[in-house]
Amino acid sequence: MYDSLWYKSLNTPLLLPPDWVFAPVWIILYLMIFASFWIFIRTESPIKKTLAISFFVIQLLLNFIWSTVFFTMTDIQGALIVVIFMWLFIAFTIIEFFRISRLSAYLLIPYLLWVSFALYLNLSFYLLNK
Repeated sequence: MYDSLWYKSLNTPLLLPPDWVFAPVWIILYLMIFASFWIFIRTESPIKKTLAISFFVIQLLLNFIWSTVFFTMTDIQGALIVVIFMWLFIAFTIIEFFRISRLSAYLLIPYLLWVSFALYLNLSFYLLNK
């Protein structure tokens, strides 16, 4: 369960956007993520897609795990580790998708940029609240 009292008690990073920004950004990003995957899956290619699909699934699982670790478990350091791995697997996914479908790869770039910002926020929360 989300602990809003814990979250509101934290020292916050300088560039933390207002709470209302996160929902629309994530909705747009999830639409782009799944459009990217849909295009990728439907692209004909002599290159095997197994590694790219594995990277995609791993980064998506890490995405869902991050919220649980940060908000439910209230573990800022653990969430930082998760977001670092998530960033890496998004980058790996983009590289592998690019080999088969450039459009699929390009659709993931805003996601990587947003997760880069999330990594900054998570690191800032960690440094400000340890």
